[in-house]
Formats: sequence, C-alpha cells, structure tokens
Amino acid sequence: MDHQHVCRNLSDGIRNQDPDGRKAARAFRDAFDYVYNGAATGRFRPDSLSKTESAHIGSLVEINLRREFDGFITDGVKMDFSIQGYDVDCKYSKSPFGWTIPLETIGNYAMVCHASDILSTWRLGFVYVDETILNKGKNRDLKTTIRSAARDQIVWAWLDEPLPENVLLHLDPETVDLIMSPKSGQQRVNNLFKYAQNREIPRGVIETVAQQKDYMKRVRGNGGARSKLQNEGIIILGGYQEHQNIAKSLGLPIPKNGSFVSARISPANHVSEPNTAMIGSSWWRLSTDDDIITPAPPLGNPSRKSPVESELQSEQFGKQDTPNW
Repeated sequence: MDHQHVCRNLSDGIRNQDPDGRKAARAFRDAFDYVYNGAATGRFRPDSLSKTESAHIGSLVEINLRREFDGFITDGVKMDFSIQGYDVDCKYSKSPFGWTIPLETIGNYAMVCHASDILSTWRLGFVYVDETILNKGKNRDLKTTIRSAARDQIVWAWLDEPLPENVLLHLDPETVDLIMSPKSGQQRVNNLFKYAQNREIPRGVIETVAQQKDYMKRVRGNGGARSKLQNEGIIILGGYQEHQNIAKSLGLPIPKNGSFVSARISPANHVSEPNTAMIGSSWWRLSTDDDIITPAPPLGNPSRKSPVESELQSEQFGKQDTPNW
C-alpha cells in the first residue's frame, strides 16, 4: 500500500470539507478559550495555565475536530478517528513537532496537529506511523517521537494558517491594563473596542474581558458598547452581511460570525475617496488623527442575526462540561 498516497487523500479530503480552514481553526481557538475559562478567571495567557490544564488542550482539540467534521470524521475502532475507512490517531502537541507516539499507534495513520496562541498559527497534517519515522529511544510510558529527518513524511492539509487572534495577548501591557482595570464589565468591554480598533476580536476575548455570562449583550446597542461608543465616533461591526460589507468598503478586517471589529469613522468629503462606505444616508471613512471626533451614525437593524449571536442569546451561553461551540 502507498501510505503517502493515503495521507494525500486524507489531507485533500479534510481540506475539501473546510476549504478556508475556518472550522479547523475554530477547533483550536475554542480549545484554548475553554481552558483559559476567561469568563471566570480573566486569564488569556498560555503561561497562566497549569501543567494539567495545558495537557487538557489536546483532548479538547480532538473533541472539537470530531464535532466540526462530524460525518467526515467518525469514531475509530482502535484509534481515535475513522476517516475514509482508515483508523486515524489524533495527536496534538504544544510544540510544532512534539507529538508523543505510543506503541499502539505504530502501523496506523495519525492526524498530527499543533497551534500557537503566541504566534497565532496552527497546522494539521497526516502521516503513516511505522518504526522508520520514529526515534529509537522511548520514555517510561513506551512513547517516542517522530525523527527530525522524517518530518517530510507528513502531508500537511494546512501549515501555519492564521489562528483567530487572542487580542489581549498581543496588545501592549499598558493597553491591556486600560482595558481590564475598570470594575464594571460593561466599561471593560467599552474599553476593549475603544483601544483595540481595526482588528478582529473573537467572542472568547469579549467573554474574558466582560467576565459575565451575558457578555454578548455588552457589545450590542441599547446600552452596550455599540451605543456607548457612538458619540466617540466608533462603530462596532459584527458578523452580519451588512456589517461585513461596511468593513470591506472601509478596508477593515471582515468580522466572521461571532467576532467583531471596531473603528473610529468620520464623514467622507467625496464618494471618490478611497475606502468609503455608505452608512445610513451618507458616506464615511476611517478617521485620521487630525479629524475632529464626530458621532458615528447608527448602524440600524441588520436584516438577519449573526448565527452565533442568536445561539448565544437563546441559550444564555451556559457553560457545559465540554465545549459545545
């Protein structure tokens, strides 16, 4: 049997299920956020996790991938997964090539994956595990690792793709202090969108900042950050089609379902200006440092709810034993 051919088929198959890698990326992002448990702890840094918590990320990644690709991935017989009729072991490592391979994986295929919250990247590939690709030494649990010289045997479905950003982790400490210092969860969310503009903010970051179960309510209008920041000229765009169109026209990152982008805007003098968007009945552009602050226009009521916002609103986003995102 041509094992490389099988690995290529596995790689192509999962990519066909998720061409832009969004589902796989979400599996990693949600695993990190679940372990941080930001709503209860306010944590957002990998070095804040205990050794046990860090070790749990791999199990969560496996659960999330199984759920995201349900149907394409089913339960394995001897290994974790069954994919295209092959038993496949799922291996996650916090380092790029640090997978520990037990004896029972030898002679089977493995899905090997890694994500870095520091670098905001992730990777996922397939490899056939036999003695020729493994280091000779084994630890006390009779587990070993893949030889450096054999890493070219891995067929990558995705290699160093962008992970939804852990925004707090990549802001400077002074800005994080400005965001997190208020006692009020609403004020912290306001500060998040005020001081972290022009970048996509996933829902997990908002949950960590708000530290409240109804954190999505802190973003919306009717008393949330969207209305609180309007007089400062700041709009908050979500995963609605209308909002995505505005973000694209303004040259902003396009928010996906469950994420948001904030920006300060000013009236555009002429429609021919670059990166302008029609909001309401007038044209707007991103503000510069020289612009006088002008209250932002209301965004109105989008024609549809973001699926994630609808789900969270209906369920009040209660915590579960395992992530159900």
